[in-house]
Amino acid sequence: MKVAGIGFRASATLADLRQALDLLQVQPDALASLRTKAAAEPLITLATERGLPLIALAEEDIAGEQTLTCSPRIKARFATGSLAEAAALVGARQARPGAGARLIAPRIVTANGLATAALAERLDP
Repeated sequence: MKVAGIGFRASATLADLRQALDLLQVQPDALASLRTKAAAEPLITLATERGLPLIALAEEDIAGEQTLTCSPRIKARFATGSLAEAAALVGARQARPGAGARLIAPRIVTANGLATAALAERLDP
């Protein structure tokens, strides 16, 4: 199972989220983000358009998750280096106790810097 973690600023549009997902160049099996972001209309619309389930995570779910990239702002706010990478990794492990996950595509950032995406794949135990 491949999960795209999505991070974005409040001012990001549906077009920004589409661009972030398209930059991964892989169709994931699901999208994952924080609960607050998963409730945002642009992300709900993106998931609906692509026919993908949306995994909503709590902040404590991603805290401490090891990531390949690191944004100092995200590290200070969420205790992980990349919201998109952490959401992808945690989302990929959801509903499969003992499963691992690996990052396939590290965080990419849209040209305007408003949205990020990363891709992880579940590794079955």
